[in-house]
Amino acid sequence: MTQTIAPRVRTLLLLLLAATGLLLSSAAPASAHAALTGSDPQQGAVVDKAPTQVSLTFSEQVSTSADSLRVLDPQGKPVQRGKPSNVSGTTYTVQLHSGLPDGTYTVTYQVVSADSHPVSGAYTFSIGAPSSTSVSVSSQTAGGGVVGWLYGFGRYVSYAGFIVLVGGAAFVLACWQRGSGVRAVQRLVVSGWLALTSATLLLLLLRGSYTGTGKVGDIFDLDLLGQVLQTKTGAALVSRLLLLAAAALFIAVLFGAYEKREDEEKRDLTFGLAVGGSVVAAGLAASWAMSEHASVGIQSGIAMPVDVVHLLAVAAWLGGLTALLVALYRAPADTPVDSTAVRRFSAVAFGSVVALVATGIYQSWRQLGSWSAFTDTRYGQLLLVKIGLVALMVGVAWISRRWTARLAEAVPAVVERQREKEKVGARADVGDSAGDGSGDSEGGVDSSGTGDSKAAGDSKRAAQLARQQAAMDVARQKRARDADPNRFGLRRSVLAEAGVAVVLLAVTTVLTQTEPGRTEEDAKAATSSSSSSSAESSGALTLDMSFDTGGEDGKGVVTVDLDPARVGGNEMHVYVRRPNGRAFDIPEVKVAFTLKSKDIGPLPVVPDHITTGHWSASGVQIPMAGDWEVTVTVRTSDIDQTTVSKNAQIG
Repeated sequence: MTQTIAPRVRTLLLLLLAATGLLLSSAAPASAHAALTGSDPQQGAVVDKAPTQVSLTFSEQVSTSADSLRVLDPQGKPVQRGKPSNVSGTTYTVQLHSGLPDGTYTVTYQVVSADSHPVSGAYTFSIGAPSSTSVSVSSQTAGGGVVGWLYGFGRYVSYAGFIVLVGGAAFVLACWQRGSGVRAVQRLVVSGWLALTSATLLLLLLRGSYTGTGKVGDIFDLDLLGQVLQTKTGAALVSRLLLLAAAALFIAVLFGAYEKREDEEKRDLTFGLAVGGSVVAAGLAASWAMSEHASVGIQSGIAMPVDVVHLLAVAAWLGGLTALLVALYRAPADTPVDSTAVRRFSAVAFGSVVALVATGIYQSWRQLGSWSAFTDTRYGQLLLVKIGLVALMVGVAWISRRWTARLAEAVPAVVERQREKEKVGARADVGDSAGDGSGDSEGGVDSSGTGDSKAAGDSKRAAQLARQQAAMDVARQKRARDADPNRFGLRRSVLAEAGVAVVLLAVTTVLTQTEPGRTEEDAKAATSSSSSSSAESSGALTLDMSFDTGGEDGKGVVTVDLDPARVGGNEMHVYVRRPNGRAFDIPEVKVAFTLKSKDIGPLPVVPDHITTGHWSASGVQIPMAGDWEVTVTVRTSDIDQTTVSKNAQIG
């Protein structure tokens, strides 16, 4: 049996590692949940007079440090004065030195959103006229690198540990109390506690570097650790560790003294463990709800308890499923998981799925805000994957319920056949004993000395035979149990559920690190509105065009600003952004102007690269007024290229 189990366990482990690696590596390093919605000066703006300060407005409140907002001149030297300050609501400012010369300035920011995720980015503005700049911000991302990967892995392990700890203990207490004496189940629950405790300590150490420098060497910086302890996330992690100390006491009672109690005492202890365990489990779930998504945004007072229920339902379902899988494969022959326990878990799982659906619908509405966000945002796309996996698990669970029903009918028959075999074996043993006794009586009487030594030898042999018989009985019971096709079918279906659950947990982990669809769409709307109002006030022309070259990382939006959009010389700026609004570089951008009504053009313009996602060209000549077609050719790799266009009235 061990040889049969090992390949399946290895397969499940490989699936776990593959899903974790794939999803964590595909997560954007700065999967922030606060977005930049406005700035003054605005991105790409050309101002006549040097500003005295720079203001940034985010979609939610953020935490700042001394170096959170920086303004760099064309040579890369900082020109800000003092620390950033929160002037009102979600707007933060930093003062600038006076008498700044003309040129292109780069604004960089790295802050922590209210739901604990780091946010970073950069943009440029110019004083007098655009200029070349030595500042490169393409690699300035928060939450990336080795530290970001370790932090994401720590989050995955913490979720998995919570699920195994809470769900495994609930399975024993509510469905299979005999399992408290099964060593394999004990090891499972204890491993969940160890995983959650270790991951929490790791996250606490990584937190300062994760939201700051991103350097591995800063993981053990005690000053950073002290700063982390003063934040909301640090307090949540410390609270989780304190609750885990209480959880250790719960585990000790559940597996140490529970099985030895009498029935009446066990009932009282069950009630006490259920109440105490529920409080500890809810507290652990709240350590996530009070510091992440649920604590920020609309209806946070409702969202946090809903999130606690959601996490507890996940643990009861997936953690109980893991405990059932271990019980089906590793429970000893004399303590097999029975059909009653499986039926009880089936009822618990059904209730958990109902709770998941109800809380999931609310969370989806709260985080997305519109149907289009399902397909237009990364959060919505991941959520669709999660919904599909949950639906698949429910389908496999339905198959498991069918095997459970058959198991309930088949187990009594298997037990009855086993009892008949034992009766036949017992009658044969009695007959053999009788034959041996008659032979001894006919053989005469031995001397007393030889009789004593023979009695001692017979006693040792009898003990040896008893041990052999007990081992044979256990093996026979295990063979009879494993020969039941319904139990074998239940094992296979539960193993399939567990495999889907591994991938589901990985998707959920990435989902918690991804910017919610509602925030992403609000940021896009604010950016678009800001660009439009700027264009209207200055007489400039702004055109947004979505593109998709078909290659990897080939989707985005290209924006063409033409100022003052009239006959004669014009200043042109081209910006390339990802679908989430973040600027990024591509190998080549070309613009052409065509006036088809007069058969003029195309008039090509190749702008100069200024900084990340920003190209500029001055003296762009428009010979006459009319309805011009503005064509932009975008190349994202050596072979991936596309051309997009829009018509606009110029002049």
